[in-house]
Amino acid sequence: MIRLLPLWGAAAVFLGLLMCAAWVVQRRTGQGGWADAFWSVGLGAAGAGVSLTSLDGAPPSPRQWLVASLIGLWGVRLGLHIAARAAGEAEDARYARLREDWGASFQARMFGFLLLQAAAGAVLTLSILLAAHKPVPGLGLQDGLATAIFLAALLGEATADRQLTAFKRDAANRGRICDTGLWAWSRHPNYFFEWLGWCAWPVFALDVSGGFPWVWAALTGPAYMYWLLTRVSGVPLLEAHMKRSRPAAFVAYARRTSVFFPRPPRR
Repeated sequence: MIRLLPLWGAAAVFLGLLMCAAWVVQRRTGQGGWADAFWSVGLGAAGAGVSLTSLDGAPPSPRQWLVASLIGLWGVRLGLHIAARAAGEAEDARYARLREDWGASFQARMFGFLLLQAAAGAVLTLSILLAAHKPVPGLGLQDGLATAIFLAALLGEATADRQLTAFKRDAANRGRICDTGLWAWSRHPNYFFEWLGWCAWPVFALDVSGGFPWVWAALTGPAYMYWLLTRVSGVPLLEAHMKRSRPAAFVAYARRTSVFFPRPPRR
């Protein structure tokens, strides 16, 4: 684990510099959503970088390549999706609310907020680092299971994003809350699948022989992501926005639909 610390520190510095650039872009464009695009692509790049960096001069192992490919795919997919939204839609409701609440101090506080996002990305990078550098040669069924979890989560999140985009584009749905497809099973299916994808890294890192005692640290990724999504910047801010903008519709939607974990809608 000690040998991995400099690599982890380099990833943290990279993410900090990247989010400083994100602050400049959102300041010039007036669109806070660009920060999320920077964060997604940056975390994907940081994850791929720490995965492929050799600690002993040897070429990357198959597991390192696999982990790097998966997190890179995640970063590109999510980053492009958010970038398209930032370029073509009004400012994300979360940032619009912060802009309103923070008033004249918005930019100063936004800078600190984005540095906190960089720190969050650094925490999440640890799980990827440990998954890639587990000192067990070759790939096995465990790696296949972890890959299946990750790809299922990626597909689920992409499907939820497409469904929501299609719903918003239909003028007949203006003023309504999306409650079709995966959105009938969870009020935040995109966040659920995002969290599920981070559960793949501890599966990669687990060494049943006990030869990799730091596997417990890989659990920080899904635990921290769950906390962020359900308690900090995801569910609370979006649900507060829906309660303000469509109170009656939200009450009905919340009554029949799970907050996070998917389940059949109540009648």
